[in-house]
Amino acid sequence: MTKPFKILGIQQVAIGGENKERLRKLWVDLLGFDYKSTFVSERENVDEDICAIGKGAHEIEVDLMQPFDIEKKPAVHQTPLNHIGLWVDDLPKAVEWLSAQGLRFAPGGIRKGAAGYDITFVHPKGNEEFPLCGEGVLIELVQAPPDIIAGLSS
Repeated sequence: MTKPFKILGIQQVAIGGENKERLRKLWVDLLGFDYKSTFVSERENVDEDICAIGKGAHEIEVDLMQPFDIEKKPAVHQTPLNHIGLWVDDLPKAVEWLSAQGLRFAPGGIRKGAAGYDITFVHPKGNEEFPLCGEGVLIELVQAPPDIIAGLSS
């Protein structure tokens, strides 16, 4: 089975908690990750600090997330390891091909993510129409920019 896309590497790991300041103390203050920016989305129920370590194609984000509203869904704080993000060289082709194989995607389609890249999510649970899934793990597919594609394609 030939795929029309390639997964290039890990783009991010997202960690949720009720208080991102506690997460930031660990990841930034103690472990030395660099704070890059904050992303807040009421629609996605997230208040997120984007942190990173490494440079260029070797940079990996650790997104520290707390809910915008603790009573609403998605509950980004209820699963400490919220999701893992994977760089992909051609996101639209990946979604088309994976959907045709029966992989279930979460609602929302391809859209701009917190770091500014196009993203979509593989659903953690399958259903009758789309039985393949993340097997309990929410997986974010992230469109890699040209420099990341070049750096990770070799």
